[in-house]
Amino acid sequence: MKKALAILLLIAIVSFSVYAAGETEGTKAAAFPTKPIKLVVYTGPGGAGDILSRKFADIASKYTDATFVVENKAGAGGIVAMEYVAATKPDGYTLMYMTKSNISKLVTTDSELDPMTFDWISQMQIDPEAVITNNKTSVVTWEQVVADAKAKDGKQLWLGPAAGGLDNVTAEAIWKAAGIKGTWVPFASGGKAKAALLGKQGITYTGNPGEIIGKPDFSVAAVCTAERLPQFPDVPTFKELGVDGLENEVMWRGFAVKAGTSDDIIAWYNDIFEKVKNDPDWIATYAPMGNMLVHRTRDEFNKIVQADYDAYKAAKK
Repeated sequence: MKKALAILLLIAIVSFSVYAAGETEGTKAAAFPTKPIKLVVYTGPGGAGDILSRKFADIASKYTDATFVVENKAGAGGIVAMEYVAATKPDGYTLMYMTKSNISKLVTTDSELDPMTFDWISQMQIDPEAVITNNKTSVVTWEQVVADAKAKDGKQLWLGPAAGGLDNVTAEAIWKAAGIKGTWVPFASGGKAKAALLGKQGITYTGNPGEIIGKPDFSVAAVCTAERLPQFPDVPTFKELGVDGLENEVMWRGFAVKAGTSDDIIAWYNDIFEKVKNDPDWIATYAPMGNMLVHRTRDEFNKIVQADYDAYKAAKK
């Protein structure tokens, strides 16, 4: 009898311990976050990524009491930021803003960092690449760009940020598709490259259509989309200009955490991302720029990142 009671008591103790552990774990997940979340940005203060990340944090604050602290980790086209986040714990308290350009940079620099070191939990913007020109020059339209390129036979200067980044890779794809040659001139940022274009230090700038908004001295000569953008109805696509294969040259922007972060925490983030995507302020800020505003979650986004990485690797061989 005593032995039976002892066994029952042991079972009760074990059951309570398992229950308590489950309750504690559940409480931890439900309580996330209990401290500020560090939002790591690969650009310096005032850069496009920095502005977008701070806008995200501002809008997210409408839907959560969580505090987002932006921390700039500029350098090496995003690799400095990625290496920093790779060294953190997968506890959800470090969120990373990244773009497709950073994936290109991993390949062009032969970085040993695997993009799947991270869990890519939300793709939030898809922005087509474009060729931008200076209205104050004689080379404004795509036809004029092509004629000038052929006349200079490889010495036409194309400006943009980061050698080996997405804009650089896109420019090379445009040259190949259009049958022209050019020389890429990298700058420390897109802003500096655009300033150089205004200073007539080059013929084109490779970037995104929204970058000319409020800047009347710039024109978009052509855009990498299958159809004209409603926000830029007068801008021709490369396809209609007779240059095929550039319809999917886009810049995506999104967020990632360290791989191994728990599903409960990622679910918490998903709720925030979905609310930000549908927020009127977010839409009013970015939709006019020609961006497609989305919230593609981890399963789809991880596949996109892996496919982009593999495509860049294949193209480099």
